[in-house]
Amino acid sequence: MRRATLALLLTASCFAYSQQRPAITGIAFMRVYASDPAASANFYGKTLGFGHAENKGITSYSVNDLQWLEVEPIPSPAPASRLAAVAFTTRDAAALQSYLKAHSVSIAQPLTNGIFGVHDPEGNLILFVQEGTHPKGLPVASPDATSRRIIHAGFLVKDRAAEDRFFRDILGFRPYWYGGQKDGRTDYVSLQTPEGTDWLEYMLNVGPDPSLRQYGVVDHFSLGTTKMSDAVDALARNHCEGPNCTKTQMGRDGKVQLNLYDPDLTRVEYMEYEPSGTICCSPFTGKHPTDTESR
Repeated sequence: MRRATLALLLTASCFAYSQQRPAITGIAFMRVYASDPAASANFYGKTLGFGHAENKGITSYSVNDLQWLEVEPIPSPAPASRLAAVAFTTRDAAALQSYLKAHSVSIAQPLTNGIFGVHDPEGNLILFVQEGTHPKGLPVASPDATSRRIIHAGFLVKDRAAEDRFFRDILGFRPYWYGGQKDGRTDYVSLQTPEGTDWLEYMLNVGPDPSLRQYGVVDHFSLGTTKMSDAVDALARNHCEGPNCTKTQMGRDGKVQLNLYDPDLTRVEYMEYEPSGTICCSPFTGKHPTDTESR
């Protein structure tokens, strides 16, 4: 009886251990669609200043040695949104894939070359990248780069509760901040990665049939900077054209922002790491990212 009980306890212990979620440390990349690859190359490579490499039709732009951006030619018929995928870094991709299977999450793209993918409850492709995996031939960050860090990615969310069950309950993402365009309303919900400071931003209350412009505003990514003047100066050196290149504003979260749009209207949100203005709606509940944070 004692041996049977001990065996049962060991089996339960091994099962519990196998269900532990491997660390998810931050954003690896965001992938967007491009209808004009040449125009996108000019924007991401010259205006934003990121070095690049091409592999199997996807152009990757290096932000730092852990993060990059991907641009893929738009499929036909063209989707309503230009968001193709959001990817997060994990310390053990194989174990995380097994963990998600054990939680009844279907694997849309099985683990290959350090990357696997699933769909979240709203159909977004969410990829997980083994730490140390990088696109083939991707150069180190360029001296012309206007930022050294992707700090968050955001996309349209219609069912917050369903997304929370996936990102919070299963994956362990943690609340960071929430707020709205007006007091008493929640339009933005920020959840940090479980073992990092990068975050995912739910964009709520968009409406039933967003235009391409509306999708571009909400399906976005953010580049961090210590001082917005540094990003403005870097954009000027890269010959950024138009009023948005210098148009800064104070966000509802108290952080200075600057918004640019790629040729397909996907928003690139430059954002200071630390708040310097009035913070609406909720306090921050997590550590802010930095340029030099190790993950």
